[in-house]
Amino acid sequence: MKARGLLLGAGALAVICGVAGAACYEMPLHPIYGYEQDDISCRDYVDNDGDGLVDCYDPDCLVLSHLCGEDVPDHPVDEPENTLLKCTDKIDNDNDGQFDCGDPECRDIPETCCLRETSNATCSDGIDNDANGFADCADFGCRGGKFVTVCSENTNQSCDDEFDNDGDGLVDCDDDDCDGTNACVEPSEPEDTLAACMDGIDNDQNGFTDCEDFACSMFGSPEAIEYCANLPPPPAEDTPETCSDGLDNDNNGFTDCEDFSCSQSEDPEIVCLSEDTAADCSDGVDNDGNGHIDCQDFSCSQSEDPAVIEVCADQLENSPEKCSNGIDDDGNGHIDCADFSCAQSDDLATRQVCQESLSGLDDTPNERCSDGKDNDKDGFVDCDDWDCSYDPLVTICDGPGLCDL
Repeated sequence: MKARGLLLGAGALAVICGVAGAACYEMPLHPIYGYEQDDISCRDYVDNDGDGLVDCYDPDCLVLSHLCGEDVPDHPVDEPENTLLKCTDKIDNDNDGQFDCGDPECRDIPETCCLRETSNATCSDGIDNDANGFADCADFGCRGGKFVTVCSENTNQSCDDEFDNDGDGLVDCDDDDCDGTNACVEPSEPEDTLAACMDGIDNDQNGFTDCEDFACSMFGSPEAIEYCANLPPPPAEDTPETCSDGLDNDNNGFTDCEDFSCSQSEDPEIVCLSEDTAADCSDGVDNDGNGHIDCQDFSCSQSEDPAVIEVCADQLENSPEKCSNGIDDDGNGHIDCADFSCAQSDDLATRQVCQESLSGLDDTPNERCSDGKDNDKDGFVDCDDWDCSYDPLVTICDGPGLCDL
């Protein structure tokens, strides 16, 4: 027996039933998404495979269509590839082997939409929105996103949610970024009794122990105050012996040459290593033992020695390129315009890179994003600039951004 069909009309379900008791096929109301891998589907402005990427933005088209690959001009060009036009012309303009969104310089321009995981929504949806093999906080676009907060693991909430928010493989208090948050601080106890002021423990976890803590020496119980007042003064740390014994002899929190009483002593027999030559400032060693290595040490970064200045120029984060590459070039924990060396640079071009980061920089972000000017000289004006369209303080640019169109 042949199956009998019942057509219910345009837009309705078509149900085709088989023999008695057999399951029926239900035709969907809307087309089922198919493939995006040929010249037709890669130029129809439709997300045919439903992966959130349209036409040549879809890696499937880049691999399988003839429309989306690199164009090689008859006469080679050699020019910067760092504008929206140059980053969408399918040409490797700077001859570095990468073109358009494959070129890091293009990915540094948010308006190119090369990075599609740049918001809290796209960085927490469990989807690899840009199909680059990394989803959410595992994607650098999320971890380095200027307006992405869901990938930080340094707040009380993110350090107590049993989730690896920053995608570094460490969860909550196992992540060093959570050190110092309330979620990861052991409960403290008062340090104001005689017992607590002589046990050698920083009971209230404020960084001061026993009689070094005003809670003992000034505000403790009468017994604690008396005990601290009668303690003999700590020994000085200002001799060759006390400046090299590995002990904090004067109990001020600084040991040996980390203590100014040693490092700035005029005693010629007290030898404290320095970190102020080109060799010392580039060897990856904390030569003077002050906790700062190479150009992270002021003795290097603020040196007037031309050789040291040249060495630190390569390490510091103080150029337009280094202040917009999403990398913590100087290793101080601050990336790009979050680093004072970028945001407060003496170099005009570097400051312009950071000028349109509106959060906290002026009191009228809406005015700045509606003045018809390209304030940061990046080629994009007002709401066409990613810094305006995605800044939470800017309300006049609400609606779809360039990358959502």
